[in-house]
Amino acid sequence: MMKITRILVPYDWSELSKRAFEFAASMARDLDAEMIVLYAVPVAVEAYGPPSENYLNRLRGELCSVKPRDLQIRIQYRVMEGDPIAAIVNVANELKCELIVMGTHGRGGLRRFLMGSVAEKVIRKAPCLVMTLRGDSTLPCSESQLCSVNKGS
Repeated sequence: MMKITRILVPYDWSELSKRAFEFAASMARDLDAEMIVLYAVPVAVEAYGPPSENYLNRLRGELCSVKPRDLQIRIQYRVMEGDPIAAIVNVANELKCELIVMGTHGRGGLRRFLMGSVAEKVIRKAPCLVMTLRGDSTLPCSESQLCSVNKGS
């Protein structure tokens, strides 16, 4: 059986990422795993230029204020500039994460084709298992809104 020691949680302050965070925290507690919480800052070079160091420091502070209910869970926080998909995959590779837990809107058909899906692209590129939690479920996270678990290829 595969031992999960590191769980990566992409975070963006949305309700979906908050639910994924809580679900991952309960898994980390039960598995005695470390959580890595990642926020990727998209770089808008043409329109606004790269984010300032003050802005990045403020984001780091805000991200570090996101705490699990069980304060015994080992957790580290990362803020990175760049494409969120690349950042998630790179951190998962760099830290040898065994699992990524993230929310997904569960869009299908034309909406997914036109907008793309960060979760879908992460699933395709991830070096580890990816668990997605659907955002359109009415079940509380503790009742397991498991959408899919896929091994990246």
